[in-house]
Amino acid sequence: MEYEIQYTQNLPKVLKELNLSVLITTYQAGKLIALSAQEDFINQIPISFKKPMGIALQNSKIAIASMDEIHFFSNEEQGSFLTKEEFQGHDSVYLQRATYHTGILDIHDLDFGDGLLWGINTLYSCIAVYDVNFSFRPKWKPPFISSITPEDKCHLNGMVMKDKLPKYVTALSTDDTAYGWRTDKMRTGVLMEVPTGEIILSNLAMPHSPRFYKDNLFVLESGSGKLLLVDADKKQAEVYYNFDCFVRGLSFQNNIAILGKSKIRETSKDFNDLSVKDNSKYAGIIFFDMETKTVIGELDYLTDVEEIFDVRLLNNCSNPVFVTKDHEIFKNITTFPGNAFWIKPKDDK
Repeated sequence: MEYEIQYTQNLPKVLKELNLSVLITTYQAGKLIALSAQEDFINQIPISFKKPMGIALQNSKIAIASMDEIHFFSNEEQGSFLTKEEFQGHDSVYLQRATYHTGILDIHDLDFGDGLLWGINTLYSCIAVYDVNFSFRPKWKPPFISSITPEDKCHLNGMVMKDKLPKYVTALSTDDTAYGWRTDKMRTGVLMEVPTGEIILSNLAMPHSPRFYKDNLFVLESGSGKLLLVDADKKQAEVYYNFDCFVRGLSFQNNIAILGKSKIRETSKDFNDLSVKDNSKYAGIIFFDMETKTVIGELDYLTDVEEIFDVRLLNNCSNPVFVTKDHEIFKNITTFPGNAFWIKPKDDK
């Protein structure tokens, strides 16, 4: 069975109560996967992309970063299609609207700002925005990076926005040499403020996924399996919870944190020496109550999926469907502001 999963019995009920679907990216398996609760089981919709990583959400829009492209989807004006046989049982239809060809950038975290799409351009060690004129427009780089070159010097990876602009970023080191971050990744990670480049935390074990929850800043220390609560003013952090496995990808809904976890393979060159290796047997997601500090449910992949990068949530969406340009019905659907049409082409006779 492809993408075989096991999960705690309460998880479908938790998803229903939260009234959401969970989007995860697994670059190793080449999939964006939408997870939702159907009756008493978890339903999966896998969509194929080349090395998908960061996911950005804004109202009806979704952007997904892949190996050399960014893909855009929208569910604007598409509720009228839900009566069609092809979409029975679904409550949202996301149509692919554009593909932006970036070339290979290794984009990690991605987010919409005010009229711009911002992303961590990991290969070039910078934050960039994206438009049709260039592969990317560099907007910021850490002060220790001397030049914007395709050398993945510090492995810049995580980003959180505030007031529609990047506010904090994570990197695995402060190196300015090609792939220098690989040397001592369990002790060289940093959390930085943008735009000053001030280092808020250092000596971190592979930090990822900085996020805000109730105006508090959290970051995942993936190499040690910890969720850290950060006091940026004091440049301090406390361990909020130790999951003791490789955690990466983080979103919040109400008082629930939903985290991604990854399997560490015996053959992994980058991760096999991590202290959490023995407890990182499955990739999947963790549901964690932020108020009681308890794990309330988990989902594990038994086959195919070994690494999770991003975790994002579709609110008020219990069963989405994604229609890419490769679907036969894609050409039948036309939308414009205030209307939508389903048109079947005439026979060519």
